[in-house]
Amino acid sequence: MRRDGYAPIENYALIGDGRTAALVAADGSIDWLCLPNFDSPSVFAALLDAQRGGALHLKPVEPFTVSRRYLPGTNVLETTFQTETGAVQLIDAMTLPDDRLTPMRELVRVARGIAGRVAMTWQLRPAFQYGSVQSRVGWRGPVPVATSGAAAVAALSWNAGVPEWRDRTLDARFEVVAGATATIALVSAHGEPLIMPSREDVERRLIGTIAFWEGWTRDRRYVGPWPDAVLRSALVLKALIFAPTGAPVAAPTTSLPELIGGQRNWDYRFCWIRDSNFATAALLNLGCYAEAESLFWWFMHATTLTNPEVRVLYQLDGGLGTTESTLPLCGYRGSQPVRVGNGAVDQSQWDIYGCLLETARLYSDGHRPIDGDIGAMLGRIADHVCRIWRQPDSGIWEVRNGPFHFVHSKVMCWVALDRAIALADRGEVPARHRQQWQQEADSIRAYVELHGWSDALGSYRRIADEDDVDASLLMLPTVNFGDRHGPRIRGTVDAVRQRLGDGDAVRRYQAADGVPGREGSFLNCSFWLVSALARTGRVDEATTLMDRLLARANDVGLYAEEIDPRSGAFLGNFPQALVHLALIDAAVAVRDAQS
Repeated sequence: MRRDGYAPIENYALIGDGRTAALVAADGSIDWLCLPNFDSPSVFAALLDAQRGGALHLKPVEPFTVSRRYLPGTNVLETTFQTETGAVQLIDAMTLPDDRLTPMRELVRVARGIAGRVAMTWQLRPAFQYGSVQSRVGWRGPVPVATSGAAAVAALSWNAGVPEWRDRTLDARFEVVAGATATIALVSAHGEPLIMPSREDVERRLIGTIAFWEGWTRDRRYVGPWPDAVLRSALVLKALIFAPTGAPVAAPTTSLPELIGGQRNWDYRFCWIRDSNFATAALLNLGCYAEAESLFWWFMHATTLTNPEVRVLYQLDGGLGTTESTLPLCGYRGSQPVRVGNGAVDQSQWDIYGCLLETARLYSDGHRPIDGDIGAMLGRIADHVCRIWRQPDSGIWEVRNGPFHFVHSKVMCWVALDRAIALADRGEVPARHRQQWQQEADSIRAYVELHGWSDALGSYRRIADEDDVDASLLMLPTVNFGDRHGPRIRGTVDAVRQRLGDGDAVRRYQAADGVPGREGSFLNCSFWLVSALARTGRVDEATTLMDRLLARANDVGLYAEEIDPRSGAFLGNFPQALVHLALIDAAVAVRDAQS
């Protein structure tokens, strides 16, 4: 399953606790884990450097076959290894904190014998700070511990052999027989005492974690087609929400390549403003009112730091995003550079203003009126949109050869003003500049209809006065720009599908963007096409495409950012929140169109 030490991206599954997340390969190796938070440096990064990155392996000694699933309604992974001598079931979870050990991060692995006898091996190879520092290893009593600066991890084990340190790698072997269990717990601390829990406490938290996820899933209120895929996407989204602040991370990884060996390797461990309206809509559609409220207030808090300007992305604590730098790692299958931080933080992207005001409108539609201070801030943002919309920007795809007059960006500026007007009419945003907002919104619409429409294409354009299309135009019916059933919107959907479609996959665009090399097809664009087809009345086509896209998920229902349409191989960061949000929106669009 591995090539040069690297597993296919689609072979990974996610486990997480709302503060950080780990990626577990189908062969039992945990190849990615940042501690203590999503955006912290890694302690396991074999995903990006098979030799130096660090990992936690657990697998049978002898050759094996694998099947796996999530325990129903949870983010707890179950992997079954079958060998010639027996079968073992492996349960993997990031346990949720209890009232005793709140700051601790705890990764639990339980091997249960279900048939015969199976010889197992496990190996811990910590590599703090993205593998850039050498771990100090030793013992605290009977417990093996690795430390680096203020960070420490301990590997507790029960019935899992006698571990030994060998050149900063911890090794152990053991045997599991039918009916027996072995437990391994990796606990960590950062700038605080390292706690050594008992087996009883570890297994109690595991049981509590399973119960939490099951209860959370039972409370979801989605009724419609493809419920299993929608609920799995909801669980992914919940796992990617940074619990201390309510901010969703775009993906828990950095630098997984959009083309193997290429340079399109970005750090997605931040919160993008443009994800706000997708996330808010999904959460409200699923009955996740507490999460929607936390998300809304996080966005409002983060944007007050720069109001009336809004930044493209923010750190998970609400701080401004960090500048981009590179790490001396080999990269996934040699894909360099490996980046931390994201250069998009310094770009101008006007679509985010529409996303933010749409988020406020969605939140308010959920019968949660916006208070005066937030309303005043949103009014100032609308005033700012009036000043900037005529300027070019880097657009939703964050091109590095811009700026340009992206039609999608202009439309989203119209969205910002249209939603500000709606909120002003409700009395939730000060209305003193309403007339100016309406005038500018009308000007934007006139500009888009004149410069953003191409008779030759029969479609709206990617860039004003240039005959090319862009998958972001599929969002026009979603944001209610134009007549959904009119010839311009339907023509745009057809043009994007014809020019950017590749089977059931859709590419973002074909134009140069300032970064060398090609990329795969963006899966969120494919789900956007489903939504656009449904919202323009083509429900049968939408349903057929949705069924094909759902078959593109990996074996546990997850999606990466991109896909190779030919091989089905995943590309880009994984799992990608925006793809799962687009899946939920597509299912809701089809449901609503059918009703």
